Amino acid sequence: MNIYRYPENPLITPADVKPHREGFEVIGAFNAGIAEYQGETLMLLRVAERPVSGDPNVVIAPVFNAERGDLELIPFRKDDDRYDFSDPRVIRNKSKNGTFEYLTSLSYIRIARSRDGHHFTVDDQPFIYPSNEQEAFGIEDPRVTQIGDTYYIYFSVVSPVGIGESLVSTTDFVTTRHHGMIFGPDNKDVLIFPEKINGKYYALHRPTMKSIGNPEIWIAESDNLLYWGNHKHLLGLRDGMWDSGRIGGGAVPFKTDKGWLELYHGATSDHRYCMGAVLLDLNDPTRVIARSGKPVMEPEAEYEKQGFFGDVVFSCGAVIDGDTVKMFYGVADTSMACAELSVKEILDSLEYLEAKV
Repeated sequence: MNIYRYPENPLITPADVKPHREGFEVIGAFNAGIAEYQGETLMLLRVAERPVSGDPNVVIAPVFNAERGDLELIPFRKDDDRYDFSDPRVIRNKSKNGTFEYLTSLSYIRIARSRDGHHFTVDDQPFIYPSNEQEAFGIEDPRVTQIGDTYYIYFSVVSPVGIGESLVSTTDFVTTRHHGMIFGPDNKDVLIFPEKINGKYYALHRPTMKSIGNPEIWIAESDNLLYWGNHKHLLGLRDGMWDSGRIGGGAVPFKTDKGWLELYHGATSDHRYCMGAVLLDLNDPTRVIARSGKPVMEPEAEYEKQGFFGDVVFSCGAVIDGDTVKMFYGVADTSMACAELSVKEILDSLEYLEAKV
């Protein structure tokens, strides 16, 4: 597989983003949704900010208080035996089976803009910021689907009651219309197809199973983009392979003459994230035609291997130009990068589950 990583990579780093709030530091500018609008490539960055603690023995958890309409800062001492601070992203409660109780940062969406797809400038202000109780712990990993002149932006919303997926829409990337939660907890990695298929909208999603089952890709349909049903399991984990630990959608699926091509992320049990591909039937996207036996892309560059959470290549959004896929992807849970790949080479690399189409 020929992969051309942009020499400017990483295109956006935390150092390129000014903190929204005084006393905070930006620790991540990554996992951005991608849109093309009025001659520009837009990155809808997930910006993660955390409060700077003046005491090295204290970790501060930022929580959006919907009643007050502002952030609440909750301090935790590292010598408090009730909590586990080993993962820098979360504060875990040992008495609750190690489940996370708070996040150490708050995420929101900010826009970065480029005329050439290589050099970006970041807006001074947030585009979408937490505004209700479902977003108490932040807004994460936005994706963008354009249908006509409307851009549908959907993202994970995190709160003490779970992680779900909410939807907003815009026609100008200035004003937004909020549509509420479209996939309830626990669910994330939603991707909405860019057109109706036989009269239905389709979306990929990834429920997080707590009783039985695994973090795998499902597909659902809708008449109106708001209410989703007829859920079906689409793609599962594979023991001993690059996607044995968890899988989820990456870039919005796009059309090829062979089918809908979805560039998804897969991870091993030790959290090494790679990018692979799955080919779905054009007229029935619930039918899997082919899938990557080996990753299409792996963390190899230093900026992919080292960061806040290393060994991560996380596909986010694809811009298609003929046979070229301009793949914008998150690296090491820290920054954004881009690489170019060939659609034909990706299709040729797939393992077909039935007679090749």
